[in-house]
Order: sequence, then structure tokens, then C-alpha cells
Amino acid sequence: MRIGELAEATGTTPRALRHYEQHGLITSVRAANGYRTYDTGTAVRVRNIRRLLEAGLTLDDVRAFLPCLDGDVTAGPASAGALRVARARLAVPDARIAAQTAVRDRLAAALREAGDAVP
Repeated sequence: MRIGELAEATGTTPRALRHYEQHGLITSVRAANGYRTYDTGTAVRVRNIRRLLEAGLTLDDVRAFLPCLDGDVTAGPASAGALRVARARLAVPDARIAAQTAVRDRLAAALREAGDAVP
């Protein structure tokens, strides 16, 4: 299938597909006319890449999941490397939430001290 067909089948854009290819996550073959053509199984891989990106991983993080991108990425047991990547990525929003909670608590305390009721 050509790049536009793959983009439509996976709900992404040709630009994103070229970006995934640059990062080595998908591959294409050049037709005689120079167009990129993809194996039909690439659609599964792209959907899995998008699922992982939506979960908060980066393209570099997705590399840890390469062995399982062609199947149901959620069905099998995760590798130790994939789990390490996911835990590290989860630590980032956890740290941000903790920092924002601390700011909120300090602001709420300052408002209480000023005599303002905090909801």
C-alpha cells in the first residue's frame, strides 16, 4: 500500500509515517516510480506505535517495544527493557504532579493565612 493509503488506514499523516521511518520504526520499499510502498502488516505496527505514543512514550522509547510491534502490543508480557522505559516515562508526570501539588498546597496555605476560605 502507498503512504496515503497507510495514513488513512491508521488515522495518521504521511508526514508522521515518514518520521516513523526515519526513526527506524517502519520500513518501506520504493516502487519504480519512486513512491513508498508498505506491507499491509505495517498498519498494525503503526497503530501500535500510535498507541504507545498516546500513552506518553517517545519515539525513542518505542524502540524498546520493537519485538512486539507487529502483534497485539498489550497481549504478551512486556520485556524488562520495555518495563524500564515505561516506568521511567511514568516518573516524569508523577514528578510534575508532585511539584504542582506542592505549589497548590503552598498557595492554599497562604490564602488561609490571609483569611480567605479555600475550597
